Amino acid sequence: MTKDLKLVVEARTKTGSTGAHALRAAGRIPAVIYGHGATPEHVSFDARAFDDLMHHGGRTSIVTLSGAGKNATALVRDVQRHPVTHRVIHADLLRVSANEAVSSKQQVVTVGVARGVRDFGGVMDVIVHELEIEGPANRIPDHLEADVSNLGLHEHLTAADIALPTGFTMLTPGDTIVVAIEASKTAHDLEEAAAGAPEQAQPELIAPATESAE
Repeated sequence: MTKDLKLVVEARTKTGSTGAHALRAAGRIPAVIYGHGATPEHVSFDARAFDDLMHHGGRTSIVTLSGAGKNATALVRDVQRHPVTHRVIHADLLRVSANEAVSSKQQVVTVGVARGVRDFGGVMDVIVHELEIEGPANRIPDHLEADVSNLGLHEHLTAADIALPTGFTMLTPGDTIVVAIEASKTAHDLEEAAAGAPEQAQPELIAPATESAE
C-alpha cells in the first residue's frame, strides 16, 4: 500500500565533519540527495521527523521532499548510525519517480512451521536474511515471505522459490539457498550412536624373543 510520507529538507551551506557535527548537535541529520543524473544536493532534516518517517514505512516507501528538495520524490537508500548510540548520523536519498524501476534489498520473513521441524525435530536455518529485487518504486514491499511449511529434513528453499509481487524480478541469483532444514545436533548424535561406533582394531600380541644358545 502506498504511504503518504513527507519530509522537509533544508540546504546545507557547510559540508564536512565540522558542519555535520554542528547539525547533529542542533537535532538535525546531514544527508545527500542524488540520482537522475543531477548534481547531488547536500541537505539536512529534523532528526525526530526522520525517525517518525522510518517508523511509518520510510525504508521502503517513496518520500515527498519539500524545501530544498523542490518537491522531489525519493527513496531512503542508506542510513548510517552511531556505533554506540545507534542514532542516525547520515542518510542518502535517491531521486525516483513513482513507476520507475529500482532495485532494493528486502528482509526475508519465514511463514509457517517446516514439516521437518514439526514432525522430525529438525532445526531451521535462515542462511540469507535479505534478497535483492527490482520493480516499481511506488510498490516496493515491506518484506518478502518464505513459506517453509512443506520443507522436510535436508530440504531447502532458494531465491527462485520466493514469491514476488507482480512486476518485480529477483536480482539475487536463483540458486542462492535462503532457508534450510537440518537434523538437530542431538538427533544427529543419536543416529551415530544407533549406527554403532566403528570396531576398533585389536593390538597384535607379539611373543617375547627367546635367547639363542651360544
